[in-house]
Amino acid sequence: MDHIDELARALARFPGIGPRQGKRFVYHLLTAPAAERTKLAALIASLGNEVQQCPICQRFYTSTSASICHYCADPRRDDALLLLVEKDQDLSALERAGTYRGRYFVLGGVLTLSGKGSIREKELLQAIEKRLHPDTPGQVVLKEVVLALSATSEGEHTADRIRQLLTPYRDHLTISTLGRGLATGSELEYSDAETLRAALSNRREA
Repeated sequence: MDHIDELARALARFPGIGPRQGKRFVYHLLTAPAAERTKLAALIASLGNEVQQCPICQRFYTSTSASICHYCADPRRDDALLLLVEKDQDLSALERAGTYRGRYFVLGGVLTLSGKGSIREKELLQAIEKRLHPDTPGQVVLKEVVLALSATSEGEHTADRIRQLLTPYRDHLTISTLGRGLATGSELEYSDAETLRAALSNRREA
C-alpha cells in the first residue's frame, strides 16, 4: 500500500481538489513539522464530537450547551423571513454582508439537470409548517421565503424544485429570489459583501 497515493486520493475527493493538488497537499504535510501533522489529525478526529448540526436551520456549529445554533436562538431576528441557502459557507457570506436579519435554512446541496444531487426537502417543509403555525404564543408568522441560491444552472434548477414544493403555500407566503447584483454563473460563497447587499435589497418575487 502506497500511503502517499492513498492519502492523495482521499484529499482529491474534497470539493474543488483534484489528484494533482491532493498530492501537493501530501508532500506539504511530509515537509511540515510532526507537531503540525499531529494537530491536524487530532482536529479531524474530533470534528464529529466538537461540531453538531442545528435541528432548526440545519447548519453546522461548534458544540455548546445550547441545543440550537446562535442564529436560531437569537430573539432579535425576524421570524417573518426565511432565507434558503445551498450550504453553510453561503450563510456565512450573507452574515458577513451584514444586511439580512431574518432566519435561515441550509438546503445541504443543489439539484443538477442530470438528476444528481439532493436537498433537504422533508426538513424544509417541516420548517415552513412550523413557522406558519408556531408553537410559541406571539411568535411572528412566516411571510416570505427568499431563495438565496447561486446564479448557476444548478441553482436555478434547485429554485424551480423549491417553487414546486412551495406551491401549496402560495396563498400564505411570498417567494422571492435575489435581485440584481449577483452576476450569472457566480456562487454566493465567493461574492463580496456589497454584491450580496445589493442582491438582497433588490430581491424580487419568484
